[in-house]
Amino acid sequence: MTDNPRLDIDRIIDDRRTRIIVCCGSGGVGKTTTAAAIGLRAAERGRQVCVLTVDPARRLAQSMGLTSLDNTPRLVDGIDDAAGGSLYAMMLDMKRTFDEIVEAHSDPARAAQILANPFYQSLSSSFSGTQEYMAMEKLGQLRRSDEWDLIVVDTPPSRSALDFLDAPERLGRFLDGRLIRVLTAPVKATRPFGRVLNVGFSVMTGALTKMLGGQVLRDAQTFITAFDTMFGGFRERAEATYKLLQAPGTSFLVIATPEPDALREASYFVERLDEERMPLAGLILNRVHSPIRSGAGTSRLSAAHALSAAETLEAMPNGGGATAPTASYPVTAAALRLHAGRMNLGMREQRVAGSFMSTHPAVPVIEVPALPEDVHDLAGLRRVGEEFTSRDQDAAR
Repeated sequence: MTDNPRLDIDRIIDDRRTRIIVCCGSGGVGKTTTAAAIGLRAAERGRQVCVLTVDPARRLAQSMGLTSLDNTPRLVDGIDDAAGGSLYAMMLDMKRTFDEIVEAHSDPARAAQILANPFYQSLSSSFSGTQEYMAMEKLGQLRRSDEWDLIVVDTPPSRSALDFLDAPERLGRFLDGRLIRVLTAPVKATRPFGRVLNVGFSVMTGALTKMLGGQVLRDAQTFITAFDTMFGGFRERAEATYKLLQAPGTSFLVIATPEPDALREASYFVERLDEERMPLAGLILNRVHSPIRSGAGTSRLSAAHALSAAETLEAMPNGGGATAPTASYPVTAAALRLHAGRMNLGMREQRVAGSFMSTHPAVPVIEVPALPEDVHDLAGLRRVGEEFTSRDQDAAR
């Protein structure tokens, strides 16, 4: 197996030049918990941290001692602030963030017209890519406020991690698209060809009316007319966000579990980040059941020997008059089988992770072991954070 460099999380969070950490990966790999654990560890090491999450589950708020999370950063109490750090957390409300953009970039009358428009209400709450785009909008707002010296972003869960990178440009293309422009482009009838264009436009809008309904089309036209002056701003902010993500002060962390689908997605994301010239810090491999890296130490009892011993014990007589030692054979055999299962699982994870590491030998990696229970409080998040360094210490001994 390729011996990848070790990912040093503490070095990243202790570097004051690091202003943004983006945790990305496929769904169900522990992204949100990892982002929160990184935020807590950074705060307890003296950073002023804001964790931006899009996970609607209440467990993250509960683990931070908050009754709920909303679109406003909330102070997390109960952290060790001896180093002078602080921790805030918030959950993205994509519609509220969209509303804030409208209110900030238009006069009150126009903002009220846009916010009340049915087409806008649908766009701001359900258009494909809106959540990902608004996560980046909120990141830009937090960074520009300069209230925190480190922002940790938990990217939106999606079928493809690439949605996170593509969504801002996709939404920008939609808002700047030719069809949108054509719907409200004024055609002056005084021009020689004006009447011809108006006839063509009427035919097209007539067809759209039949497909969408007259009211929907009117709502769309009203929205676009009111929104027209803001179109360019979306494109500009999308480009500014990309530059912010590419800057040296940003670090991307890819989160995965030692499973084929998760690591296949992680591999694809690593390659895409490289193509986009975005700063990849490394891979955090979550929920590992045995040491995956060579030299990290392995059990002296192999799975095969454990199974053999279990079969031997199970074949021995254990009747009603069994002595105390023989009466414990079933328990011992069950323990041996459990050990064998864990060893086999570890070997499977080793093969899967080894494939990723051999494909990406330069990507720093750190493993976080599977915990016996879900993380539900600050102590659990702190324990996850401690695992970022515990294996380094073990390997150094």
